[in-house]
Amino acid sequence: MGERDLMGGFAKGLKVIEAFGPERQRLSITEAAEISGLDRATARRCLLTLADQGYADYDGKFFALTPKVLRLGHAWLSATPLPILLQPHLDQLSEIVGHSASASVLDGTEVVYIARASQKRVMSINLMPGSRLPAYSASMGRVLLAALSDTDVATILDASVLKAHTVHTLTEKSALMAEIARVRSQGYAVIDQELEIGLCSIAVPVRNERGRVVAAINVGAPAAVLPASELGLHCLGPMQALQARLRTMLA
Repeated sequence: MGERDLMGGFAKGLKVIEAFGPERQRLSITEAAEISGLDRATARRCLLTLADQGYADYDGKFFALTPKVLRLGHAWLSATPLPILLQPHLDQLSEIVGHSASASVLDGTEVVYIARASQKRVMSINLMPGSRLPAYSASMGRVLLAALSDTDVATILDASVLKAHTVHTLTEKSALMAEIARVRSQGYAVIDQELEIGLCSIAVPVRNERGRVVAAINVGAPAAVLPASELGLHCLGPMQALQARLRTMLA
């Protein structure tokens, strides 16, 4: 594929969209340029185009994405059967274990939620399909990273901002590499209050019939109700049963 086959303007527009996030819901032209790595004039044209097409609001100083942007993500969600296939199984798993269950895929340094069955809200952030979490500190992220080679894991960790969400968060690359190797060996990951105090979770990979990891599923619970040390005993059996069923269903 040559450069003449690519649309540079479209790629720049996508960079500007990706500059927005949970902590960056409103951006000035200067801020969008800095985050996206584009020059100010290019960022301005991209933002004004998004506003003109209804994908952003502009109050004269700040831009904010509109719900129309969800159409872009919905196109992928609706084009793949995986979220639709997983949802009823997550609903059943959530009922069996009595806690919220989710599914996600890996996107760069983050996991993206593609389906969720919520019993009760256990995190301060509201997780839903399309939500993102850093892969290094999420149970599903570690399961998905464990499916990669050590070289690929190291590359992703190098590209990640390894910050401590809580006092329990692993942030040292060597410690994370060792933990991911352990997850790879045992076949599941447990997170004990690394993303948020009071939250623990357990995750397993979802494999297709050829054995390739295509997603991850997890169960999240309040640590005061179901501590990390008891997650395996309470949840791993139903999760592995679901894991086996899904493998026969995924071509």
